[in-house]
Amino acid sequence: MILASGSGTLTQALLDAFADGSAGVRIVAVGSDVSTAGALDRARSAGVETCVVSPLDHRTRDDWDRALADAVAACDPDWIVSAGFMRILGRSFVDRFAHRIINTHPALLPSFPGAHGVRDAIAHGVKVTGTTFHLVDAGVDTGPIIAQFPIAVRDEDDESSLHERIRALERTRLVELLSFLANGTLTIEGRRVTGWTPAS
Repeated sequence: MILASGSGTLTQALLDAFADGSAGVRIVAVGSDVSTAGALDRARSAGVETCVVSPLDHRTRDDWDRALADAVAACDPDWIVSAGFMRILGRSFVDRFAHRIINTHPALLPSFPGAHGVRDAIAHGVKVTGTTFHLVDAGVDTGPIIAQFPIAVRDEDDESSLHERIRALERTRLVELLSFLANGTLTIEGRRVTGWTPAS
């Protein structure tokens, strides 16, 4: 299952990659916190179930978190992919799906966590950044790291150009990871995650 808040370019890459089911991966649903999210339109066009759980419809953050967890559980996913989902998942959600939530972050964690990883990396003057695939825990971009993929920062880069190159890398590599998970297993020991060896 995919969770997304925005236009859904990463969602589209996954829908396209697994449309025929040949890799053993099926996108069971796309969920959002925003009823107008483009990712939902992309899912509907692909014939994939959608759901919306808006924080505005719930009295407290905990109420929303539990409602989101119930909606996701109803789809019975093996894995949950946060693909541009712009809400922090609360502890009750994370505990319910422990070690089954994957997030992509556009920086090499633990450097530059949070919503502005690309902007912060450029401002810091790093020469290499990239993307981190990690399991979600109750913190902000603090979960165990599955894999990291570096990308050079060019002298002419701004936030937009660098972020687009990172997104292109994320789209390719996330397809690889989910294809692996169709038959493979991740082993989690504390903060160490093993089992997937990305293609070079």
